Amino acid sequence: MTLTLSFTKFLVAALALASLAPLAHASPARWVQERSNFDVATRLGNLSPYQKGAVPHGIEEALPEDCEVEQVMLMHRHGSRYPLASELVFITNLVSKLANASAAIQKARLPGNLAFLKEGYTSTLGHDDLTPSGRMQLFEHGVDFRLKYPHLEVDGILAGLQDRVVESAQWFAQGYFGRAWAALNSTMFSTIGEDSKTPSWITPMNTCADWQYAFGNNATIEWGNVYLPPIAKRLNRLLPGVNLSTDDVHGALYACAYDLAALGTSPWCGAFTQSEIEDFEYELDLLMDGAFGYNLPGQMGEVLGSLYVSKLVERFTNSTGDAKPVYLEFGHDTTIDLALTALGLAKDTTPLSATGPVRASRKWRTSQQVPFAAQMLWEKFTCRTSTFAGGRPGKSGEPQVRLLLNGAPFPLSTCAHMDKRFGSCSLSDFVASHKESAGRRWGDGVWNATCGVAAL
Repeated sequence: MTLTLSFTKFLVAALALASLAPLAHASPARWVQERSNFDVATRLGNLSPYQKGAVPHGIEEALPEDCEVEQVMLMHRHGSRYPLASELVFITNLVSKLANASAAIQKARLPGNLAFLKEGYTSTLGHDDLTPSGRMQLFEHGVDFRLKYPHLEVDGILAGLQDRVVESAQWFAQGYFGRAWAALNSTMFSTIGEDSKTPSWITPMNTCADWQYAFGNNATIEWGNVYLPPIAKRLNRLLPGVNLSTDDVHGALYACAYDLAALGTSPWCGAFTQSEIEDFEYELDLLMDGAFGYNLPGQMGEVLGSLYVSKLVERFTNSTGDAKPVYLEFGHDTTIDLALTALGLAKDTTPLSATGPVRASRKWRTSQQVPFAAQMLWEKFTCRTSTFAGGRPGKSGEPQVRLLLNGAPFPLSTCAHMDKRFGSCSLSDFVASHKESAGRRWGDGVWNATCGVAAL
């Protein structure tokens, strides 16, 4: 699974990717955007292109000048990818449906946002692998990380053993180390299995016998029965003789997201109204919340995510005596969502419902939490004179913890004494506030009661 590039080949590849950069900024949905300030690219759930997070109101992004980051732990989602094989079939079936109805489409008087169908719509999307922009995202993030923490030494990179995750880690390393990575790769790069035999904080659900993807997928099917038929009815009125099914509509929504991920633009994004895109975004929120979040049965979400929290606490407290200053790890949107769940962050008071309504004020938003190339970055820092909420009176230099989610501070609101200025909390407060989650271990009593008796 080790991927290497000669510097010459890498430079050629990088230049080719750079030539695609303007596409990433092309308008993906001109029809919608001409009518409002609605940006489709930021509302495609976990299929959204990477975007820097918004800094919450009242929170300061920059730490005081007397503070120094001493340790960081990065969990990085893979970059933009092509559709999964199970998703691609919806797009290819849509393409066939449209091709078979080409005569009816030519006769129809189409509105401007569907006029592209007169020329025919085809798709050459692959499946599962990183797209060109996905490779660029990781390379740029590697460069950015090197510039952000020049004083911290990196001595290893860990990736979940899946092709697109491994490749993402390699592109990040190319950005961070440059051509020196070719010589470092064999000693600094390692993988961890993503299977039912390997306990892992990156893919904890794989070793939980009672976990099912259907917990989330069933919710999306139920919600699809609510929101997809009205879209199909609207489009079929505009496309007489085509007879789009709800699966075809799903294919068009996937085409919007994955054309954007691969090409930087898609005519399909403009085919939908703002509320229809919002309903699709909600479908993806339901999927992730149901399979990797708060809507898992009982305390399963918290238990699965606790493997990540316990690893974070172990490293930041140096409980094993061998903690490193930097941990660079690569996984999935699921890794990040489960960690948030274990920490009680992004939690809605009223659980998301598969029958709606779509609450604009909901906290669980995969577009913001886990776009492609999402970054969950934890910092441990100390300050010479600045003091923070939750610290001991008159005590400076006490270690603090903060979370940067996609480059923006994410308030640690479940700490007992969060500092309202920076959204951080002291390390001691963080550990105490999440003692139960941090104390979980794979195969312990709570794990076995939740997942079934652990067996490898």
